[in-house]
Amino acid sequence: MTTPPRLRFAPSPTGYLHVGGARTALFNWLYARKTGGKFLLRIEDTDRARSTEESTRAIFDGLTWLGLDWDEEVVFQGANVARHQRDAHRLLDSGAAYRDFTTAEALDRMRAEAESRGVPFRFDRRLAELPPDEVAARLERGDPYTIRFRVPEGVTGWDDLVHGPIEFPNKDLDDFIILRSDGTPIYNLAVVSDDIAMAITLVMRGDDHISNTPKQILLYQALGASLPTFAHLPMILGGDGKKLSKRHGATAVGDYGALGILPDAMCNFLALLGWSPGGDREVMTRAELIEAFSAEGLLKKAAVFDTRKLEWMNGQHLAQAPIEALDAYLRPFLVQEGLTTGEELEARRDWWRRLLELLRVRARTVTELVEQCRPYFLDAVAYQPEAVAKQWKDRLATAELLQAVHDRLAAAPWEAQAMEESLRALGEARGVGAGKIFQPMRVALTGVAATPGIFDVLLAIGRDRSLARLDAAVAHLTAPAG
Repeated sequence: MTTPPRLRFAPSPTGYLHVGGARTALFNWLYARKTGGKFLLRIEDTDRARSTEESTRAIFDGLTWLGLDWDEEVVFQGANVARHQRDAHRLLDSGAAYRDFTTAEALDRMRAEAESRGVPFRFDRRLAELPPDEVAARLERGDPYTIRFRVPEGVTGWDDLVHGPIEFPNKDLDDFIILRSDGTPIYNLAVVSDDIAMAITLVMRGDDHISNTPKQILLYQALGASLPTFAHLPMILGGDGKKLSKRHGATAVGDYGALGILPDAMCNFLALLGWSPGGDREVMTRAELIEAFSAEGLLKKAAVFDTRKLEWMNGQHLAQAPIEALDAYLRPFLVQEGLTTGEELEARRDWWRRLLELLRVRARTVTELVEQCRPYFLDAVAYQPEAVAKQWKDRLATAELLQAVHDRLAAAPWEAQAMEESLRALGEARGVGAGKIFQPMRVALTGVAATPGIFDVLLAIGRDRSLARLDAAVAHLTAPAG
């Protein structure tokens, strides 16, 4: 029987949860959920100077917003330093590592000398390894030292799930430090020690970690541990082909929620940055992503973060989401804007759900959807200058038309068919098409030129409020200038 895989997401709490980290977390989560494995979270907080509680909370909040739930308790790497030190000394005792008493000043001189000769700096093990009696004497004196891993001869390679076979000649690797002179572990040792302790079987991360992998494989082997499988995901680029950064706009996952992106849409979008489900499918639910996800679909080529594509995809999710889920997600935004209360929405649930069905197909973001909801909750509307300039060019003629519309609607049953027949008859009597009537009406009723069908708008706003807005528009258009 195959053991279910164990994967982890291991961010450093030195900033927000950025898009690249969120994509890595998502791929690990999808793989775990698809295979019945475990998705674990480890906070790599050994850099005490840069790690903050605020960043840790931001990571938790970002993952929670995305709906990426983790299994088992969160592991904090900083709590495992004693084990990291024991593993370093195990390597020391086995001869796989050695103490290096070279001072920082001496290393700086060596680097400067190499630079002056125009050659890359390479650490020379012969200058660092000392006879046992001298090591004992220095330890007796309390001289500071680092512990370096002794890189063996040969080649280190692995079969990457994304890139296929990768090899590094060991001669290109310096004997690397695994424990600093103050006893704190270096990244590669801490990662390997923790992954062994957590029984991680698949390490899926960004391809900027490829250069770390041969060092980590050597540590696994020297510690006598089984190697996990490695998968290195492609970089995410901005639209200009450069690595995604703040200059391309929001890169913190939490920022996209504030900008009106749905969590499911964000997951869908991120999933397609470095993975393909095959065929031409793009818009997928969370369940469909889990069902389709596989390592075979992982791509080597760098992915491009296209904000317009994200907004388009978000619009698709707004249009297709279960109405109950969209209602629950949108309510806090409406309340925060002061448009309504939870109690009012509950009391008018049927009306609200009909309005939501009407509006959601026209919005790309939750922010846009909230704005489109505004005219249906407020007693009065603000007229958009662009809409006024286009649809109310002749103020007095428009006022006379809207007054006629008001009178027709006031006399008609408040039903779509009856209102349409009455207004089309008005158009025929005046010798104008229906659009010449409906467009000025839209501005009077909602303040904007683009709305759902005009009779849907009238029914959603209601008889009394619609007639009052037509009256207000007439008064506005006939008021003295200035």
